[in-house]
Amino acid sequence: MKRRMKMVSLLIIFAFVTAMAFAGGKSEGASTAAPEKKVIRIQGAFVEPEASRFEECLKAFEAETGIDVVYEGSKEFETQILVQAEAGTPPDVAALPQPGLMRNFAKRGFLTPLTPEVVSKIDANYSKSWKDLGSYEGKVYGVFHRVNAKSFVWYPKKAFKAKGYTIPKTWDELKALSDKIVADGGIPWSIGIESGSATGWAATDWMEDIMLRTAGPDVYDKWVNHEIPFNDPAVQNAAKIMLDIWMNPKYVLGGSTNILTTNFGDAVKPLFTNPPKAWLHRQGNFITGFMPEDVQANLDEEVGVFALPSINPEWGTPVLGGGDQFVAFNDRPEVMQLMAYLTTWESAAPWAKAGGALFPYKDTNFNDYSSAIDRALAKILVNAEVFRFDGSDNMPAEVGAGTFWTGMADLVGGVPVNKVLDQIEESWPKK
Repeated sequence: MKRRMKMVSLLIIFAFVTAMAFAGGKSEGASTAAPEKKVIRIQGAFVEPEASRFEECLKAFEAETGIDVVYEGSKEFETQILVQAEAGTPPDVAALPQPGLMRNFAKRGFLTPLTPEVVSKIDANYSKSWKDLGSYEGKVYGVFHRVNAKSFVWYPKKAFKAKGYTIPKTWDELKALSDKIVADGGIPWSIGIESGSATGWAATDWMEDIMLRTAGPDVYDKWVNHEIPFNDPAVQNAAKIMLDIWMNPKYVLGGSTNILTTNFGDAVKPLFTNPPKAWLHRQGNFITGFMPEDVQANLDEEVGVFALPSINPEWGTPVLGGGDQFVAFNDRPEVMQLMAYLTTWESAAPWAKAGGALFPYKDTNFNDYSSAIDRALAKILVNAEVFRFDGSDNMPAEVGAGTFWTGMADLVGGVPVNKVLDQIEESWPKK
């Protein structure tokens, strides 16, 4: 009897649970499905090996938050992101390599401004220059992360020390060093701008660096945006300061003819002959990859570097370069959480340890950089109050990758400054 009653009870319970299931009900204590894991999609222009290094930087954020962050890199990124934004299907976050892209997207309403919490972190951990570069019409959109910089002067460390030469802090001290090298029977500078169809771009970097140091960032921005003409007196002054070095046969290895015929990647090599054929070379942090193999194998012992010195003390020692600016296409809490993380040294340390990138954070732990060279470069970058993107990259292609390049080669070839700058001005596209 008891057994029969137990069987009846079980059948009743089974029928009740089945009925509840078909009715869409849930019995008390039933487990619910686990919440869906949050995912953030990022797209950018950097691919391997940089992509893997960036993914390493995201692991601490993922471990701390439980959020998946998926990065997709493409060499066609700048075209793809515009198509996606216009179609209403952008990623959550994008790493924009050009500040003009941010302004274009912000103007068209594609981007969401950063929250006050993220902006406060930018205020705390960056110089004001970076916030300005990430802003449009009073709103902050961009968080800067990886940076490449160009405002460096390289020298042969051991030979430099043996001669008793000291690092110049001002332009006058740089000229005095150059004169000292000449007096000692040496040649101060090795310069080369040959680059096939791109010949001249290395000279535009010199011009841009000098413009920042003589006219300051505001006039520099007006020049890049054609709010002043290309032949403005400020630009003429920068060209003449550059040519004071470039056209002095005592200052440049092989003279101006050698500048035109020497490939930009080969121009650093005369610094590392024994004895050095030249002593100074201005170029970006990428140039270490063009140094002789035995030098690359022992960079910290063989190579020295200092910031291209100040000219006008009012503008300090600016840095010219490029970098990735992260922007958000929506303001979901987890997206802003990631943007806040990207303002911190924690988000950069793994990449710094791997090498190949610099970062602008005030809270940088310089010991995380893998070499003394990278530490020196990072200190120059972090200590700079002014940073600006490569000007020619932000000019119309007809100018920035056209007449500006060819005009610099013409200058070295002896064409007068005024004529060259007038021709570049005339080439600027009419609105």
